[in-house]
Amino acid sequence: MQNLITSDVVISGGGMVGAALAVALSRLGLSITVLERQAPAPFEAQSAIDLRVSSLNLRSERWLTALGAWQNLQQMRLCPYQYLQAGEGSAQLRFAASEIGERHLGHIVENNLVQLALWQQFAEPITVLTDCEITALQQDEQGVELTLSDGRELQCQLLIGADGAQSKVRQLARIGTAGWQYQQACLVAYVDTPYPQQDITWQQFYPSGPRAFLPLPGAQASLVWYDEAAKVKQLAALSAKALEQAFIAAFPPELGAIKLKSSAWFPLARMQAQQYVKGRVVLAGDAAHTINPLAGQGVNLGFADAMLLVEQLAANLSAGKSLTDADSLQQYQRQRRMQNTLMMGAMDVIYQTFSRESAPLSLLRQQGLRLAAKAGMAKQLLTKYAVGNSVF
Repeated sequence: MQNLITSDVVISGGGMVGAALAVALSRLGLSITVLERQAPAPFEAQSAIDLRVSSLNLRSERWLTALGAWQNLQQMRLCPYQYLQAGEGSAQLRFAASEIGERHLGHIVENNLVQLALWQQFAEPITVLTDCEITALQQDEQGVELTLSDGRELQCQLLIGADGAQSKVRQLARIGTAGWQYQQACLVAYVDTPYPQQDITWQQFYPSGPRAFLPLPGAQASLVWYDEAAKVKQLAALSAKALEQAFIAAFPPELGAIKLKSSAWFPLARMQAQQYVKGRVVLAGDAAHTINPLAGQGVNLGFADAMLLVEQLAANLSAGKSLTDADSLQQYQRQRRMQNTLMMGAMDVIYQTFSRESAPLSLLRQQGLRLAAKAGMAKQLLTKYAVGNSVF
């Protein structure tokens, strides 16, 4: 058939996680087809910073370096941070890169630039199809057959859904989800600050929700304001000047006199697929799970999915097994689902602990933060875990 495309692996979704999978799997000698709505735009140094940013930990940085993408990002823009701070009232818990022998704890990077840096590593045998989506999916013991919206058909041994929280692959494979919508929403703002580029990211807890500061290249920052959904909608409806003043009034005075450049809001939800694997279909990243963005772990969890999946598939090839060996794919599902569930639960515990308005509880929380700041070895282990390093 003239419209038939055959490859070893089809990846639906060419965002950060999907693109990383494409690069890594192509290096195993597999033929890859990537489906993505559109290619990322070229980088322009004078372009405004995008509102969608991620905090990439050291483990993600190492993997992107191995894929050759980190070197591309360094030619664009990114912002390292050496300190991470969380607090309530006057009690502050600060983590420093120097405490674990590192130069930094992570980087704040625009999502679209991470995607672009990975796409710049695309080469044979990666085929990219844009302006189309999967409309039908069938699988059996022989493989997977896909029909696209433009009429073309694809055949592959393995289909990976890395197509986001509203995954079409997950829906077509009839994989259910469990989760809920949080009562809070999130307002994100890109601002100019009165200070040079900063090397700290911080989060201050309030009964109505946390407020966070993420440094960006130059005298710029991303501000994140969590609050009741109705409150966030009211804030989003303000004029730029009024919203600017609302941020200054609501954030700690150390923020200074900011100038608002752009803003947007979005609801918060927790979701996890009931299966990460169904036959020859595998889910990764936001297609498999979404998490409260409280600690900025979303894309790091997605990259962790991708790393383990590549490791499992590489082991299958080395051992002469089928690429879609059932035991291997089930091991991927068990490990990643357990680890993601633990992280999601930890974020919910933090969220619930700091959202209860009570003077005695507030004093107890603040005392806990002060004790944690003096915890020595335990604090170092927590820092190592947060950046993706081995704790042993």
